[in-house]
Amino acid sequence: MKTISTRNLFTDGKVLNNQLIKIKDGRIVGLSQLDTSGSFDFENLAPALIDLHINGGEAFHFTCSPNFETLKDIDSSAQKNGVGYTLPALITSSFENIEQGINAVEQFTAQNPEGGILGLHLEGPFISKKKRGAHLEKFIQKPDLESIKKLKSLAGKVVKMVTIAPEEFDEISLNAIIETGLKLSVGHSDATFEEAQFAFSKGINLVTHLFNAMSAFGHRSPGLVGASLYNENVFSPIILDDVHLSRKSAEIALRLKKEKLFLISDALFQNHKKNEFKWDEFDAKLVDGNYVNSDGNLAGATISLADAVKNAVDWLNIPTEKAIEMATSIPANIIETNRKIGSISPGFEAKFCTFSNDLTDFKLIK
Repeated sequence: MKTISTRNLFTDGKVLNNQLIKIKDGRIVGLSQLDTSGSFDFENLAPALIDLHINGGEAFHFTCSPNFETLKDIDSSAQKNGVGYTLPALITSSFENIEQGINAVEQFTAQNPEGGILGLHLEGPFISKKKRGAHLEKFIQKPDLESIKKLKSLAGKVVKMVTIAPEEFDEISLNAIIETGLKLSVGHSDATFEEAQFAFSKGINLVTHLFNAMSAFGHRSPGLVGASLYNENVFSPIILDDVHLSRKSAEIALRLKKEKLFLISDALFQNHKKNEFKWDEFDAKLVDGNYVNSDGNLAGATISLADAVKNAVDWLNIPTEKAIEMATSIPANIIETNRKIGSISPGFEAKFCTFSNDLTDFKLIK
């Protein structure tokens, strides 16, 4: 039996004070109150952060290099920011590249069943050309029954999320991809409000990076942004860097989405180690702290999930426990996994993050 103590324990949107955590075989087996006069192992402790949208590590980009080494890079780079779990994204690319990525994740998770890689997010290829962002147009596919069947056959158990543009589907093909059982997210989409609502009525309850690469809110055409904000069942992640969306837009989203709003990084690379990147015709350069491509479009973020937590507290004027919840238990409830993560409770994995009072120094504890 192992024990660790903390003055402030952040979990499930609450703060518990003076707690002793009992751990056995990598699992939490109990919590108990401590005498306030004693010393503590940690000032602040929370579940390890969970990033459901990340593209690369410090050196490698997963779509460019969909292999074991890149997944190891993503995992180890994320740990430096208190992130214990990630869902790497593989952006719109060929089916051959998708298959390589799936095989790599299968290999990595088989060898590291309690590691930080939760699976794979396929961000495409069934997306909108108009709202492709930095994705390469040549790899975008029009969905049909054959391609959907092929995607399902490749997906196995490791594909945990697929970003689609529902307006690119007819009703038959939309039903077909829903019936695969894959977790679908609406993004890189020019859907009208009505088209988005139709997709949500089919049971899709997630969008990909709210406000970004989606039809905007207009006073006569509310678009996908409007549908996402309007629908109380739809979970909506934000890239909280004051570049992908403004602070006021994030504040509006929080007021409307409440417990359905959560944080992602969408980091192209982590920890500001990579200044330039090129894959096929996809290029990115670090300019004034942001990754942009040669067309001037944003090409992924530069923040960590820990940065997003701090920004949520500083910019949205919410308590730390709420910001931690947006990076732990809320994303944990979205991803379909048999692993118990995102909470400091009996039976859950004993993987934590500790952080300074000013939220500038996050570390992974396991």
